[in-house]
Amino acid sequence: MYILGGTIKTMAGEDIRDGYLHIADGKIESIGRRDELKVQPAGHERVLEIDDGIIMPGIIEAHCHMGITEEKKGMEGDDCNETVDPVTPWLRAIDAINSMDAAFDDAVRAGITTAMIGPGSSNVVGGQFALLKTRGRRVDDLIVKAPAAMKVAFGENPKVNYSGQGQSPSTRMAIAGMLRRELSRARQYAADKEKAGAQGQDFKEDFTLECWLPVLNREIPLKAHVHRVDDIFTAIRIAREFDLKMTLDHCSEGHLIAEELAKEGFPAIVGPDFASRSKIEVQNVAFKTAGVLNRAGVMTAITTDHPVSLIQSLPLCVGMAVKAGLPMEEGYKAMTSYAAAICGVEDRLGSLEPGKDADIAVFDGNPMEVFTRTLYTIIDGEIVYEAEKQKELLSGENMVK
Repeated sequence: MYILGGTIKTMAGEDIRDGYLHIADGKIESIGRRDELKVQPAGHERVLEIDDGIIMPGIIEAHCHMGITEEKKGMEGDDCNETVDPVTPWLRAIDAINSMDAAFDDAVRAGITTAMIGPGSSNVVGGQFALLKTRGRRVDDLIVKAPAAMKVAFGENPKVNYSGQGQSPSTRMAIAGMLRRELSRARQYAADKEKAGAQGQDFKEDFTLECWLPVLNREIPLKAHVHRVDDIFTAIRIAREFDLKMTLDHCSEGHLIAEELAKEGFPAIVGPDFASRSKIEVQNVAFKTAGVLNRAGVMTAITTDHPVSLIQSLPLCVGMAVKAGLPMEEGYKAMTSYAAAICGVEDRLGSLEPGKDADIAVFDGNPMEVFTRTLYTIIDGEIVYEAEKQKELLSGENMVK
């Protein structure tokens, strides 16, 4: 398949105006200016002619709960929080994600091709996130990376959930203490396993601790739910104590400590700023946060935290951040290349380069603007949404009515 014309935003250098993009076997085969195209498309290959549109990497949602907190289903479709045990690192999001949730289709229509999905923030340790493509019926076939992160939470949510049950944690001290205790147990387990292996001894694996090894080995990050300044610094303190990778998710007061966060070097996933200030710890939520962090040098992505804000609003959330000070090009990166790097998959996603997954979104304008339409969404080289076909289907439905 070839895409011809338009403006190609590669996210790996300069934009290419009136360009071409060749897709083969689910990957990007080549890319460049249209007048550089040496081999013309074969008769059997589909060609998408884009006049004035924008061709860009598929958008990446770096933190959400779609399919695990399903729309329109209440308790029956809510598998986001196991609220009877505050420490549950062995839980896996892939065992609860329903890819038939309507949000997946909404994501595809918005040009969102990949989403980081996992447990909520009621527990000190919630479990393992997974990074998935957004089109398909079997979750196992959608996995880009699993586990992709380990969810931990600071602040109000664990406090409210467990103090109401008359058990710990009911304070921020207890949240931090319980996380340290669990990490210490995991680190000792890893040392014992390594020692047994070196000495050729049998070792009985513990399912509830084995799941920590990718975190301790810095293969995946802690995914830290943090809003307030004090919770952000507590998360950083613990990550430093145990030498862990970490992302600062929500980071609602990050703009108040941007220079400090830049020195620490942990990336931020900001949002959901479309949501209301429904609790004390989000009283300083503002669309300006992403721009302030970005200008300070913090790698920043933006999240809807679906279903807190709807998944399809992600480009508009980025647009609001741009309106509040995030540079336009940085806005594009916040939902593509930066999101891919933060999720640990920049080798496959986030930019249009030869050899990377052919996950592509084509718009008739800037996707951050409310009237912009998605023309095509392409995942692994397959067109999974086409605006003209959708129009035909809607016209057909109207004729029947």
